[in-house]
Amino acid sequence: MKIGDLKKYLATGSREQLVAEIVDMFSRIDLVKNYYKNKLNLGYSPEVSERYKAIIKNEFFPTRGFGEGRLAVAKKAVTDYKKVSDSKFGLADVMLCYVETGTEYTKTYGDINEAFYSSMERMYANAVRLVVDNEMQAEFQERCSAVVDDASGIGWGFYDILCDIYVNNFDEEEDSDIEP
Repeated sequence: MKIGDLKKYLATGSREQLVAEIVDMFSRIDLVKNYYKNKLNLGYSPEVSERYKAIIKNEFFPTRGFGEGRLAVAKKAVTDYKKVSDSKFGLADVMLCYVETGTEYTKTYGDINEAFYSSMERMYANAVRLVVDNEMQAEFQERCSAVVDDASGIGWGFYDILCDIYVNNFDEEEDSDIEP
């Protein structure tokens, strides 16, 4: 089915039928529910953001047993959040949660592998770029700095790369203990 087909189908219904169909999707499909929660909260809903952060945290640190640390599951939470929210603030929050949780995971269970760290580095770089491009440094600089501090001592050059990303993007006139 293509968008044109959908438009033709939607054009056949009355306004009331379309409203009823959207309400039905809202009650049955979580992505639709999250999308409208964000729309009605001007793009950012802490409740929706926390839901996707919980998916990430659960992948690494479930309430029972050991986390599997599947990056695909955690990345999907970030991707799904992008689908339901236009909030740059919420996206930066979820992206940083991915890196914070991944860093905590490797500190808890030991070195992982290069692909793991590369994924964390890319997500951190994307989060920092999002923060700087949208002038949200006041809200996120402390968290971005804390991620670098937490990465100290982790292998594969992880700390060095995060440090470079941080130093190259944040104004160093701010109080920071991070050394390039």
